[in-house]
Amino acid sequence: MTEHPPMEITVRASGTIPVLEVRGRLTIGEPSEQLHDALEAVTKAGAHKVVVDLNGVPQIDSSGISALVRISIKLTREGGALRLVCGPGRVRDALTVTRLVEAIPTFDSKSAALANFA
Repeated sequence: MTEHPPMEITVRASGTIPVLEVRGRLTIGEPSEQLHDALEAVTKAGAHKVVVDLNGVPQIDSSGISALVRISIKLTREGGALRLVCGPGRVRDALTVTRLVEAIPTFDSKSAALANFA
């Protein structure tokens, strides 16, 4: 079995909006749980608008997609919103095939995602 580097999540603030920069494979098990926990932490801290940057993610599976859907639903129920940043590639293709790009607005750049909140 191939060893993959651990997933890393960096949280940066752009004004009042947290931007989670995800690096590494977002797959079943610890990585998707790690993302869910990081998203829960920023919402518990009071964030209602969140951006998740997936440009550092080479692969995403159904559990990673599920973590994004769950937090998007939670934010929407609380009057907030989730925006994704994901350029062309395998991850964008997975988001398109699952039609997630229709449910959660997805942008090529952080600046475009942040501007969408304005």
